[in-house]
Amino acid sequence: MSASRELRIGIDIGGTFTDICILEHDGIVAVGKALTTHAEPAAGVQAVLRDTLAEHGLDAADVATVVHGTTLVTNALIERRGAHTALITTEGFRDVVEMAREHRYELYDLDLELPRPLVPRWRRFGVPERILADGSVAQPLDEERLRMLAGELAAEGVEAVAVCFLHSHVNDAHEQAAKRVLQQVAPGLRVALSSHVNPEIREYERASTTLANVYVQGLAEDYLADLRVRLRELGLRHDPLIMLSNGGVAAIEVARRFPIRMLESGPAGGALGAVAFGKANVVPDQLAFDMGGTTAKLCIVERDRPLITHTFEVDRVYRLRAGSGLPVRAPVIDMIEIGAGGGSIARLNSLGLVTVGPESAGSEPGPVSYQRGGTQCTVTDADLVLGYLDPERFLGGAMRLDIDAATAAIRQQLAEPMGIEVAEAAWGVHATVNENMANAARVHAIERGQDPAKLPMFVSGGNGPLHGPGVAQALGCPGLIAPPAAGVLSSLGFLSAPMSIDLVRSKHAELHEVRLDVASELFAAMAGEGAKLLADSGVPEADIQFERSLEMRFVGQGNEIEVPVPEVDTNWRARVTEVFAEQYAHRFGTVAPAGVAVEILSWRLTARGPDPKSRLRQRAQQAGSDSVRGSRQAYFPQSGGYLSTPVHDRYLLAPGSTLRGPALIEERESTLVLPPGAECRVAEDGSIHVEFATRQGASGEEHQ
Repeated sequence: MSASRELRIGIDIGGTFTDICILEHDGIVAVGKALTTHAEPAAGVQAVLRDTLAEHGLDAADVATVVHGTTLVTNALIERRGAHTALITTEGFRDVVEMAREHRYELYDLDLELPRPLVPRWRRFGVPERILADGSVAQPLDEERLRMLAGELAAEGVEAVAVCFLHSHVNDAHEQAAKRVLQQVAPGLRVALSSHVNPEIREYERASTTLANVYVQGLAEDYLADLRVRLRELGLRHDPLIMLSNGGVAAIEVARRFPIRMLESGPAGGALGAVAFGKANVVPDQLAFDMGGTTAKLCIVERDRPLITHTFEVDRVYRLRAGSGLPVRAPVIDMIEIGAGGGSIARLNSLGLVTVGPESAGSEPGPVSYQRGGTQCTVTDADLVLGYLDPERFLGGAMRLDIDAATAAIRQQLAEPMGIEVAEAAWGVHATVNENMANAARVHAIERGQDPAKLPMFVSGGNGPLHGPGVAQALGCPGLIAPPAAGVLSSLGFLSAPMSIDLVRSKHAELHEVRLDVASELFAAMAGEGAKLLADSGVPEADIQFERSLEMRFVGQGNEIEVPVPEVDTNWRARVTEVFAEQYAHRFGTVAPAGVAVEILSWRLTARGPDPKSRLRQRAQQAGSDSVRGSRQAYFPQSGGYLSTPVHDRYLLAPGSTLRGPALIEERESTLVLPPGAECRVAEDGSIHVEFATRQGASGEEHQ
């Protein structure tokens, strides 16, 4: 590696595009975007990295860090492409993963479809053993029965086994013994223990999480090994770091052991980008909005931190219905995902009204305008017809869009059946998808105690700057921030993530009964484990910081909230009680009457390394020149229809520049649509700050 350069690279595989961003200490060096190669994703990563380095004359030997995020694990669970897996439980409990919570997520649907377990009933087995809730052994493990079962599993071609015994989060002795027996009899079996993967209370979630982890582990190991080899072939000297769903990064070995923690690694990057640019512009609270080719994600950022949740559902039968998917207990950035992206398919429903998504054309075959075989009109086709996209300069000119084909598809599939003009039909698609996202954002924010009308919106993704202004105005947001390289912001956000790992232990007790020495020992044990994992990933022990939290509730409640807590000292219980009351009141607006005891369910600790020192900013290029490179007709219904709209080259906008809408601000991977009446200015880091003169609904109607 040359002494003068130290490059850091973020790469994100999305449902439609694979994004890359290359950063140096003083800002963005290069960005790239290519269609995702679903059949061989590591090959696509290799190709986009090789091509971007070559295009910008960069040397692979100068690359110090690669941070990678992928949808591989999520897709494997949804498509059921994992290992031939079995589940071993306490005798009498093999149907826990099918009984689930016995909750109907749609009460009046007589044809309710429930999530399908990863393992069918004939590959779920119970063995005699029993540990009680206090950790005492009521019935020893029947090892002879387990040996017979292990032989049968191996003979049947089972590749992986999840072991989830009752109360193993309190005492894991039987699970550890089961692993020894299974590996003695069938050494080729991959074995996962719930006490290792998810040592938490609640049997169903623990079993589901353990199953999901071992189900995809072989696939993840093969992919990460292939990725490692391909990057070495390009001349990179270091293994990539893997983005985790909690907003931290980890070494490949950690990701191989816990692939379930990679579930939402890609979307995490957009939230981290919002945090980084929010800090630089003193905007601690935001609504982060990321819209790509397949989905849109929304996340609340509070005090420069994205909200974190520890329960995530994958493969939902109904996308927006909690309880319709497989639960996974792993730390993830708390966001809502909507089937609304550039590739989302638009059609007429049974009432003759426009509906958009959640089905997507993706990258294969893609929107009609991609000319890759797609026949159904999509959001991107509508945006092209509305004039928001330049058919000759999509992806910086690397890909040409067919506006005639998009126009014909919208005319035939939407406009003529409704008896309206093509532009009106295209606007209907654009406005519908904006309103869908605004409604989801409103509910998501309110459920977390936030008013979206008080939060500026941070937009990212290839379609975020294009649709974000409409969504922000529909929500009544005071403004909007569009960062540089918004189209590849997930990959850029990866580069702001520290090394991080989350640990959890369940120990149920009322707060007033917790002994201080026990609390201190519990946190110390997790801190030691977290420090070792980070040290193995190359983080100096002196640079590791720890954050502690508890999952707490009032006695008698069925759900808990996470409460950040200080280090244990003599006044610890009183301080924890105060923080719990504050958090509870913030979430629900009230606190239970005095005298109701508080209890702890789980203890959590996050071990974090230092934040990377690279600056997430747009490097000055030719700023100061005239940024206008022409104009084109763009559709703004609030101003009567198509308007001749100036088109600005974002790379030529100098810090301090101001613009007034209507305007289109283009960069290689995205276009910011500045509606009539809106004003914007360019900040020092290259981000564009938009203010709206009026609050506007997604339909185009203005409100004072």
